[in-house]
Amino acid sequence: MSAAAEDQRNEQDDTEERYAFPMPPAGGWTADDLDRIKGLPPHTELIDGGLFFVSPQTFFHMAALRLLENALVQQAPEHLYVIREMTTKLGKRDRPEPDLMVVRESALGGPEQTWYAPADILLAVEIVSDESVERDRELKPRKYAAAGIRHFWRVEENDGLPVVYVYELDPATNSYAVTGIHHNRLKVDVPFPVEIDLTAVDRRRGGQD
Repeated sequence: MSAAAEDQRNEQDDTEERYAFPMPPAGGWTADDLDRIKGLPPHTELIDGGLFFVSPQTFFHMAALRLLENALVQQAPEHLYVIREMTTKLGKRDRPEPDLMVVRESALGGPEQTWYAPADILLAVEIVSDESVERDRELKPRKYAAAGIRHFWRVEENDGLPVVYVYELDPATNSYAVTGIHHNRLKVDVPFPVEIDLTAVDRRRGGQD
């Protein structure tokens, strides 16, 4: 075997070892396992006992996340805290990672905390990516509602701008009901008064008031 071929084989072996995925136990992973599995990529989610990995972030996702996070931080009451890209433990086999959460300040547990209980979450926000459409439109909202998270926003891209679909939990059905679809400007009164210029995601469109 030539030296070049040997180097290529070694490089391939190194790549396979670097990206070796952990073998799940019988019955799948649990929410507590997510903190113990070595070598997981950042922002790995657990849904129905399976691991989901995040694709490379798009510019729209980054810009929309920054816009919403900054607005929520500025407008949230002092007893609430805005959390970015951390998980919530919905049950034994579910630990998804919303793009944003608004939680009670009393839920903050220190620098080693990795998840929040759904009872402490007032708002969960998901920004839809191409690879997460089904999860963000159907699977995760259903699980958030079943866990009792009262408010949910789903954010989608339309012509480069965010469209925010706002949902509130219907206690009679324990499922989400849409309360508004917001283009250009988001204005809601619950879970607390929020107003966001959605065109500010792209300053070239004149997003400044």
